[in-house]
Amino acid sequence: MTIPLRGYGSAVGESSGAREGSWQLLLNNSGVVAMHMAVTHHNTVIYFDQTEEYSGYPLRRRYNGRRCIRIRKDFNDPDCYAHSIEYDVSSNRIRPLNLDTDTWCSSGSFLSNGTLLQTGGHGAGTRRIRYFSPDNRNDEWKQSRSFLSDSRWYASNQILPENDQVIVVGGRRVYTYEFVPKLSSEADSIDLPFLHQTYDDNFKGNNLYPFLHLSSDGNLYIFANRDSILFDYRRNKVVKTFHQIPGNGSRNNPSSGSSVILPLDHTDRFQKVEVMVCGGAASGAYEAARYGKYLDALRSCGGMVITGNKHEWNMEDMPEPRLMNDMLILPTGDILIINGAKRGSADYEKGRDPSFEPYLYAPKKTEGSRFSVLKSSNIARMYQSSAVLLPDGRVLVAGGNPHRSYVLDTTADPDYYPTELSLQAFVPHYMEQQYDDYRPANVTITYSIGQDGVRYGGEFTVRFWLRRRPSKVVEFSAYAPPFTTHSISMNQRMLRLECKNMARSDDGGWVNAVLEAPPSPNVAPSGYYMLTVVNGGIPSISEWIRVLGGPNKRTTQ
Repeated sequence: MTIPLRGYGSAVGESSGAREGSWQLLLNNSGVVAMHMAVTHHNTVIYFDQTEEYSGYPLRRRYNGRRCIRIRKDFNDPDCYAHSIEYDVSSNRIRPLNLDTDTWCSSGSFLSNGTLLQTGGHGAGTRRIRYFSPDNRNDEWKQSRSFLSDSRWYASNQILPENDQVIVVGGRRVYTYEFVPKLSSEADSIDLPFLHQTYDDNFKGNNLYPFLHLSSDGNLYIFANRDSILFDYRRNKVVKTFHQIPGNGSRNNPSSGSSVILPLDHTDRFQKVEVMVCGGAASGAYEAARYGKYLDALRSCGGMVITGNKHEWNMEDMPEPRLMNDMLILPTGDILIINGAKRGSADYEKGRDPSFEPYLYAPKKTEGSRFSVLKSSNIARMYQSSAVLLPDGRVLVAGGNPHRSYVLDTTADPDYYPTELSLQAFVPHYMEQQYDDYRPANVTITYSIGQDGVRYGGEFTVRFWLRRRPSKVVEFSAYAPPFTTHSISMNQRMLRLECKNMARSDDGGWVNAVLEAPPSPNVAPSGYYMLTVVNGGIPSISEWIRVLGGPNKRTTQ
């Protein structure tokens, strides 16, 4: 069943300032909360919820073929509702997808061929492994015959340099990590003492969904609660233990701040890796919310370089307190902070005072002037909301369910916000029509003859059209799209690629550029990336580029 969406492209409000951006309402009711969301290399978006509750998308038939009829039993049967959908960005249509086991608070990574690997969940789903391939437009979720070694609820994933190897870390009362696929048939999970040390038993963990970032030296950065380490997962050894991030409160679920690594750059051979952590909940906020007291969230952001020999947190304040926020890297290299709340904690009915205004953080500006406030939304996006960057430059925003089940009418209590099923896009100011004269257009990518991608360190050609001559600063970025859930964007990274040569054709506005691919899988694990040409701060629409690794391992088990 395919549903046409209404209202596509209608602006909620135009920007009143030069750089505030604008909002578009794409869909009043998608039927499913976007607890988890990911953009595929076919320009579709997969998002899904849990399977234990009904959703807002009723089905005519269960996935086993048995009809759903309009009686009370079927109204309350989760099998008579969709829990996962595929949204086609260009056609503005959705279709429901089957989920066999519960994906509540699960994790995911893209493999090198664009398949989405999805792990864990709740109940019968805690040890399950699932795959979704976007290549077949009628494909469904496929569940592996293999299982995880441990139950993974609120765990995190990171794709590794080893081709199609994923590490899965942590979970609710789980202090281990493991690999998918397993390193051998006898392989088990491995204890990680750092997770024991950072678990706060009084406040539901505060180290759930640990932040994972792959450093360009091949080690894994792990941040949990307020502490972080650099971890050699090959030898099961902590390489570095970093200073605790300053300030009271926690940064991980259910305190739920967010984290990114700033763009890696070819000018230093991708050696400088800087982590940024923003927001979170005040100390004791989870327990206080249980008794109706909602503490102000944290305002602080911390940045730290994790490579080299000097590791100090540089602290800055956001315009206002924030938790349950998403952080996305924009093609310009700036960081968008979007969604969330100003008080309380993550979890059901524990957050208050929605954060309607996105923030933009510009790392290259001087300290004290890096934050700016963008156009306000009019829709609350708090617990279980998500945001992803689209190839066309917009940011897709969806979800938000402050309640254990879908609650669509909260008029009886103005402090509660309804389950949010609408779909929006935030449009950064530089995507507005007034910048089209400066925007690179008709971007095409050409690989070496016989190749369907580019090898590490290899060259490829990018051709694009400019109405005006190129600015003095033309940059090329490659962006790995994340799997987003619960304020964490797993596997998100951006690379500034080296341009070896750029020439404008004699007959007008066509520009040909020869780029060099990333040097190694430590810098860029193999897979699909969004390639964007940025002309004087104005980005093109992105095209997909594939970075090739070694022979592919099996993507299903």
